[in-house]
Amino acid sequence: MSQLTVAKFGGTSVADADAMSRCAAILEQNPNTRLAVLSASSGVTNLLVALASGEHQPDSRARLLQQLTGIQQGILDSLGQPEMLTRHIEEILHHIKELADSAAISPTKALHDEIVAQGELMSTRLFVELLRQRGTQAIWFDVRKVMRTDDRFSRAAPDLTALATAAEEELKPLCDHQLVVTQGFIGAAHDGRTTTLGRGGSDYSAALLAEALNAAAVEIWTDVPGIYTTDPRLVSEARAIPEISFSEASEMATFGAKVLHPATLQPAVRRQIPVFVGSSKAPEAGGTWIRNSTPSQPLFRALALRRNQVLLTLTSQSMFQAHGFLAEVFGILARHKISVDLITTSEISVSLTLDAGAELLTEEVQAELSKHCHLKVEHGLALVALIGNRMSEVNGTGSRVFQALSDVNIRMICYGASPHNLCFLVEEDVAGQVVADLHRELLPA
Repeated sequence: MSQLTVAKFGGTSVADADAMSRCAAILEQNPNTRLAVLSASSGVTNLLVALASGEHQPDSRARLLQQLTGIQQGILDSLGQPEMLTRHIEEILHHIKELADSAAISPTKALHDEIVAQGELMSTRLFVELLRQRGTQAIWFDVRKVMRTDDRFSRAAPDLTALATAAEEELKPLCDHQLVVTQGFIGAAHDGRTTTLGRGGSDYSAALLAEALNAAAVEIWTDVPGIYTTDPRLVSEARAIPEISFSEASEMATFGAKVLHPATLQPAVRRQIPVFVGSSKAPEAGGTWIRNSTPSQPLFRALALRRNQVLLTLTSQSMFQAHGFLAEVFGILARHKISVDLITTSEISVSLTLDAGAELLTEEVQAELSKHCHLKVEHGLALVALIGNRMSEVNGTGSRVFQALSDVNIRMICYGASPHNLCFLVEEDVAGQVVADLHRELLPA
């Protein structure tokens, strides 16, 4: 493994020229950082998504473009309006206008990705100029040259073999000699059309590139100083975790911790690449290192919360001492690309949860399921995940947890499949208090 470090900066970290300057200072402190992966400036992606959605009213499109231009113009003003860069950003903004006009007539998924990707293309151009003005030599690199994906627009999957080959040929020689600035979130299908990896995909991009380059570390710079024992907005006593294992962090990302994209750790785990999470606003505050293993392995490490859960209960007498029912159910869900989180069964029923299920559970899906069983759909629920170690092996774990929740109506429990989590479903209006109570009882300072 080389000493090369990959640093990723999120949207708030590159929101304006001052924020970009803080990122530049971080890069300047570590000569081993040879690849910087950037998101679009804060607010830009939301504006581009609105333009890509096929907004029919010209006045509405004009307002969105004006807001988008204002963000870029603010950074250009701070940089002194360099002529070539200003002209290039203006060309990109004009291209966005043309694409948005096309989307208003006939929106497509491919057009959507082409529009949304422009945010990263602009932020990286601006950042390279800022570095140059600070005296740091850096080059701009179009990640689409190496980040090959399939053509599932808006949620493209990377072609790992093609990425590894292209990174070795195109990107590694550049990183060997200088700092390279490139884009997160975006890629290209094998026919060259622009794709995106889905919201939050910049973290994933950075980890994929680190894997392809056999990097020594990945740094995720965001607006919070590391991973906390739970969301500090819910529990003021929440505290940063200095070090956490891949297994624990993966559980936290999967079950709602916003600081990491759920897919980010997969490439890091494959190559055993340590991942650092810190705040670009306060790098001196330190952060969290995520490693294969840690010296400390507490029974209870953290709490995660995921709202907007849907509970499905499917009941059928044919389940009793029969086979094939669950295969039918999961076959239907698989055809509609619906992933299941929690699941429990009884003799004649099965209950399962879907994340943001209201969007996924279309009338078509419900009609197909109803052919095989009675279907009950419940909304307004939240999933609470307690993350730790050996939780299914230590006597008394469950009693400690449920004693803290003696006054709460728990709708579903999943426990034992993993030693690293205990998950349960509660009414959404009490979820914040549930997290606070558990944190006080199980994760005291």
